[in-house]
Amino acid sequence: MLILVIVLVVLWVILAIVGFAIKGLLWLGIIGIVLVLGTLVIAFVRRSALSKRTGAKPSPRPKP
Repeated sequence: MLILVIVLVVLWVILAIVGFAIKGLLWLGIIGIVLVLGTLVIAFVRRSALSKRTGAKPSPRPKP
Protein backbone atom coordinates (compact mmCIF):
# COMPACT_ATOMS: atom_id res chain seq x y z
CA MET A 1 0.00 0.00 0.00
CA LEU A 2 2.79 2.40 0.89
CA ILE A 3 4.57 1.71 -2.38
CA LEU A 4 1.38 2.44 -4.32
CA VAL A 5 0.95 5.78 -2.55
CA ILE A 6 4.56 6.75 -3.23
CA VAL A 7 4.25 5.84 -6.92
CA LEU A 8 1.02 7.83 -7.24
CA VAL A 9 2.46 10.89 -5.51
CA VAL A 10 5.55 10.82 -7.75
CA LEU A 11 3.33 10.48 -10.82
CA TRP A 12 1.14 13.40 -9.77
CA VAL A 13 4.17 15.59 -9.02
CA ILE A 14 5.61 14.88 -12.46
CA LEU A 15 2.22 15.69 -13.98
CA ALA A 16 2.12 19.01 -12.08
CA ILE A 17 5.66 19.93 -13.15
CA VAL A 18 4.88 19.23 -16.79
CA GLY A 19 1.68 21.26 -16.48
CA PHE A 20 3.49 24.29 -15.07
CA ALA A 21 6.44 23.97 -17.47
CA ILE A 22 4.25 24.13 -20.57
CA LYS A 23 2.34 27.41 -20.60
CA GLY A 24 -0.77 26.03 -22.30
CA LEU A 25 -1.12 23.17 -19.83
CA LEU A 26 -1.54 25.20 -16.65
CA TRP A 27 -4.74 23.28 -15.93
CA LEU A 28 -2.69 20.06 -15.91
CA GLY A 29 -0.45 21.47 -13.19
CA ILE A 30 -3.44 22.43 -11.06
CA ILE A 31 -4.99 18.98 -11.48
CA GLY A 32 -1.61 17.42 -10.56
CA ILE A 33 -1.45 19.40 -7.31
CA VAL A 34 -5.04 18.46 -6.42
CA LEU A 35 -4.28 14.78 -7.07
CA VAL A 36 -1.13 14.89 -4.91
CA LEU A 37 -3.01 16.43 -2.01
CA GLY A 38 -5.94 14.03 -2.42
CA THR A 39 -3.67 10.99 -2.49
CA LEU A 40 -1.81 12.10 0.62
CA VAL A 41 -5.02 12.84 2.54
CA ILE A 42 -6.57 9.48 1.61
CA ALA A 43 -3.38 7.63 2.55
CA PHE A 44 -3.21 9.42 5.90
CA VAL A 45 -6.86 8.72 6.72
CA ARG A 46 -6.59 5.05 5.77
CA ARG A 47 -3.41 4.62 7.78
CA SER A 48 -4.89 6.19 10.91
CA ALA A 49 -8.11 4.17 10.54
CA LEU A 50 -6.09 0.97 10.18
CA SER A 51 -4.05 1.67 13.30
CA LYS A 52 -7.22 2.43 15.29
CA ARG A 53 -8.91 -0.74 14.07
CA THR A 54 -6.00 -3.00 14.97
CA GLY A 55 -5.61 -1.36 18.35
CA ALA A 56 -1.92 -0.72 17.94
CA LYS A 57 -0.77 -0.74 21.56
CA PRO A 58 2.75 -1.31 22.77
CA SER A 59 3.35 -4.87 23.84
CA PRO A 60 4.10 -5.43 27.52
CA ARG A 61 7.69 -6.06 28.46
CA PRO A 62 8.52 -9.63 29.47
CA LYS A 63 9.35 -10.13 33.12
CA PRO A 64 12.94 -11.14 33.82
